Amino acid sequence: MDVEQMNLEQMNEYVMELEKICSENDSISPRLFEEYGVNCGLRDENGKGVLTGLTNISKIVSSKIVNNQKVLCDGELWYRGYRVEELINHLGKHEYGFEKIAYLLLMGEMPDKQQEAEFRQMIGECRTLPTNFTRDVIMKAPSEDVMNTMTRSILTLASYDKKAKDTGISNSLRQCIRLISEFPLLAVYAYNAYNHYEKDGSMFIHHPDKNLSTAENILMMLRPDKKYTDTEAKVLDTALILHMEHGGGNNSTFTTRVVTSSGSDTYSTIAAAMCSLKGPKHGGANIKVMDMMADIRAHVKDYADKDEIAAYLQKIVDKEAFDHKGLIYGMGHAVYSLSDPRERVFKEYVRNLAEEKQRQRDLQLYENIEELAPGIIAGKRNIMKGVSPNVDFYSGFAYDMLGIPVELYTAMFAVARIVGWSAHRIEELICTDKIIRPAYMSVMEEKSLD
Repeated sequence: MDVEQMNLEQMNEYVMELEKICSENDSISPRLFEEYGVNCGLRDENGKGVLTGLTNISKIVSSKIVNNQKVLCDGELWYRGYRVEELINHLGKHEYGFEKIAYLLLMGEMPDKQQEAEFRQMIGECRTLPTNFTRDVIMKAPSEDVMNTMTRSILTLASYDKKAKDTGISNSLRQCIRLISEFPLLAVYAYNAYNHYEKDGSMFIHHPDKNLSTAENILMMLRPDKKYTDTEAKVLDTALILHMEHGGGNNSTFTTRVVTSSGSDTYSTIAAAMCSLKGPKHGGANIKVMDMMADIRAHVKDYADKDEIAAYLQKIVDKEAFDHKGLIYGMGHAVYSLSDPRERVFKEYVRNLAEEKQRQRDLQLYENIEELAPGIIAGKRNIMKGVSPNVDFYSGFAYDMLGIPVELYTAMFAVARIVGWSAHRIEELICTDKIIRPAYMSVMEEKSLD
C-alpha cells in the first residue's frame, strides 16, 4: 500500500470518528423547534413560506380567498404582471421568446420592436468569451459536474472584468447581461470538454452565431452537424422561458438576494446561486425523475396497461421499489397544489416533440403515470393540498428527446434562471440597503472548564 492510499484510509477512519462526535453534539430535539415557534426551512407547518421580502418581478398563485375562505386553485405564474401562458401563447409560431421575456423580467416592461431588436443584438454581441478562456479555463479541468465547472468559470470571468467589484446599478446590469449571454457557452463547452477528456468522445467547439436565439445556439453548439428543427428549438425556447423565474423565495433566488444584500459583486452572487441550484432538492429534480422513469421502464412491460403501472407505482410509494424513499418524483410542488402552470403549458410542446421524434409510446407512459400517481400518493399519505405533476416531470423527457445529455440538465435550468437571478439582484440593489440576517435562537448548554 502506497503512502497516499494509506493516508486516505487513515483520513477516512479519522473523519468517521469525528462524524460520531458531531452527531452527538449537534443534535437538537425536534420538540424545541416547535416550542420556540421555529419554522424549519422558513416554511410553516402547512408548507407556506415565511414572508421575508417584497418583489415586483413575479408572482406565484396556488390558492385564492373566496368568501373569507382559502380555496385551492390551479397554479398561476406571473412575470411582471403578465401570466406566463399569455406571454408564451402571444409569441409567433416560429418566434423564439427567450430574449424578449428576459428583457421584460430585467426591465419590468415589455420591449417595443426597437428595444427588443437592440436587446437581441446586445445579447448576440456579448455571446463570446475572453481570448483563450475556453482552452485555459474550461478545458484544463473537465468534470462530469458541469455546474461546478460553470461556477468556476463564472468566478474566473471576474478576473477579466476591470469593474468586477463595482456594484452600481448600470455596471451590475452590464455584468448580468453578459452572463446571460455567456451561460450557454459555459454550459455547452464544459460538457464538450468532459465528453472528450473523460468519456473519450469527439471534440468539437462551435462558435455561437450572434444572429440565432439562445435556444438555437444551444442546439447548434451541442451537435456535430449544427442542425436542429424548428420544433426542437421551439420546445427548448419554451422550456427556458418557463424556468426563467419563479419568485423570490426559491432557494437559489433567495441565495441571490442574501449574497447581494451583503454588498458582494455580481460574479460571486451568481456563483453562490449556482451552488444552490445544483442541489438535488432544487435544480437537479428532473434528473431524479429520469432515473425513476428508467426504473419503471425496466419493470413495466405494457405502457398502456394502467393496472400494471399502478401496481408498480404502489410499490414505489410503499418503499418497496426504486430508491425506497417512497416518492414518485415529479409529482407535487412546494407551492402549487392543483396544478403547476409551467407543466400545463409545457406538456403540449412535449407532445409535439414526441410526435416528431416518434416517442409516443414513451409519452403514453408519462401520461398514464400523471393520471395514476396523485390517487396512489393520496391513498398512502394525508395530503393537505393537491398532488399534480410539476414542470420537472416532463422537462427531463424533453431534454432526452432533444439529445441534451443528462450532465447538462441542471445547467439548462441555470441558463434560464440566470435571468431571474439577475432581475432579483437588481431589485435588491435598488430597493434595499440592508443585509439579510435572520435570527437563530441558541439552545446551547453553558459549560465551564473549572
